[in-house]
Amino acid sequence: MLVILRYAPPNRCRRFAQDDNAATSYGAGNHTMTEKHPEMHPVPAKLSLWRRALARVGIETNPASRWHVRLRPRFFAIVLGALVLGVIALAVLAAWSTSPSFCRSCHIMEPYYQAWANSKHKEVSCVECHYPPGSPQTILWKKFQALSQVAKFVTRTYSSKPYAEVEDASCLRSGCHAARLLRGRVVSEKGVLFDHTPHLVVGKHIEVTWDTCFLCHLKKPAIAAGAATSASAPSHGGADAAEPGDPHRVACLDCHLLPDEPIRAGNITYNHKEFLHLHGVACRACHLEVTQGNGEVVADRCVTCHNQPEKLARIGEVAFLHENHVTKHNTACFHCHREIRHGAQAAGTKPLTYDCATCHTDTHDLQRAIYRGVGARGAPPMPSPMYLANVDCVGCHLVKKAPGNGVSHEETLVGSEKGCTACHGPEYNGTLDSAHTIIREGVSKLEEKALSLRTSTSALSLSKADRALLDADLDDAVHNIGFVRDAHSVHNIYYAAQILRSTDDRLNAAAGRLKVKVADASELPVISGGFCATLCHAKVGVKVPSEKVLYKGREMPHLQHFEQGIACTNCHTFGVHKQVELRSPPPCGECHEE
Repeated sequence: MLVILRYAPPNRCRRFAQDDNAATSYGAGNHTMTEKHPEMHPVPAKLSLWRRALARVGIETNPASRWHVRLRPRFFAIVLGALVLGVIALAVLAAWSTSPSFCRSCHIMEPYYQAWANSKHKEVSCVECHYPPGSPQTILWKKFQALSQVAKFVTRTYSSKPYAEVEDASCLRSGCHAARLLRGRVVSEKGVLFDHTPHLVVGKHIEVTWDTCFLCHLKKPAIAAGAATSASAPSHGGADAAEPGDPHRVACLDCHLLPDEPIRAGNITYNHKEFLHLHGVACRACHLEVTQGNGEVVADRCVTCHNQPEKLARIGEVAFLHENHVTKHNTACFHCHREIRHGAQAAGTKPLTYDCATCHTDTHDLQRAIYRGVGARGAPPMPSPMYLANVDCVGCHLVKKAPGNGVSHEETLVGSEKGCTACHGPEYNGTLDSAHTIIREGVSKLEEKALSLRTSTSALSLSKADRALLDADLDDAVHNIGFVRDAHSVHNIYYAAQILRSTDDRLNAAAGRLKVKVADASELPVISGGFCATLCHAKVGVKVPSEKVLYKGREMPHLQHFEQGIACTNCHTFGVHKQVELRSPPPCGECHEE
């Protein structure tokens, strides 16, 4: 086959013949023949390296004209062979790219490959899940995305945290899980009842394990405040029913079937149906700690994927987080939540290492509240100075108290005077007992005062509004007095003094409003504020301010007022430690004419 890209006219050939060195190449022999001396034998001409290389692949060129090209059959054979080999190579590469070994070729995919290799889906290739069934355009788009990941790996622009989403269509394709949706409520191999239908409204998922069930149904509180549930959700009745108001938590019998046969433990036989239905025994009577963990979300897990402050700040928006992580992006539950373990132990094997909260709920709640300076009615918050300094319970509870029988290993850390002197020195010996005495005295006096006011007003003919106001004053007084009494108010004597002082003021106001006489408690140290001087100041040498102080440009005989027995609270208001202010307006006019 001969392809002429440019035709050389005869006159140009004659021009070449005038020069003995001019030559025309014919065929593979590359011989030279001159028109001037036709009787001469052809002399081989030396071709350049690149022309010889082209000739080897079937492309011959004329040295005198760079546009004179001749394509030999060898060229077309080579092109055809290359095309065939390219198609075969692409087919092999395409087949290999759909195999798990191809995914494993990137070192960052090794942990994901191992997770697949040890899962129940190890016989299912990666593309069966990651490529949803669809049109060729969908498959090509997925191929393009996969190739872009290869390009990122080669160029080292890939992320160290690869992420992929599996669509439900992949799970529900023919031959996989499509038939499960038609079975309705079934019993698993562990004897647990389950129905796919009510769970499809929750969202999408990548993989469901037993831990996923535990997280949704055993977590406290509910998944989302006010979250809507399907009308076909399982009922929550039966023994050990779920907590009211929590649509996701389930009762034991919502999932578990009672054994048909009696259970033998040791030499005793138990029939579950008899105990639960006839005797009303709760499941937790024998299966108490069957659930461990809270399934909480800790902020540390957020930073594994996010580093934007505005996103990290939304950790408390439960509905938003579930919609954007689970519903839209199929994020597995345990990327964010801690696991919840659930299961019963064999009879006779429980270690009984229960958490205190199993039996004792909200223990020390009053002590915690008064230490933080909250919990009273009508008194502003006032945290203890030690709370503000981050002093914890064990900072003062230093003494170990044992049962005293010499057999038990039980120990309880209790508060003692050692907790005061360990930090403040031996000058504070006796402070703890004195504080208890002062608080008990104040509580006792106010209890008597509140009871006296209630008794004195019980027979009065009051309007409905006046009676309601009096009842509110008395109810708040009873609450506050009981709070100070039971909270061991030495945890925060400043807050206790403020509570009792405000309670005394309200009782006095109610008595004055109804013209009823009650006892005066203003001179009590815990109410007057004198406890500061008697409890601590005198012990450590803190003295009353100088003999005279300036007030509005005038000298005021401060020491004289103190020596006359005028209570500190007559002129001052007390807050936390070292926070003493003059009353507003100043009460000077109550004693002085000017």
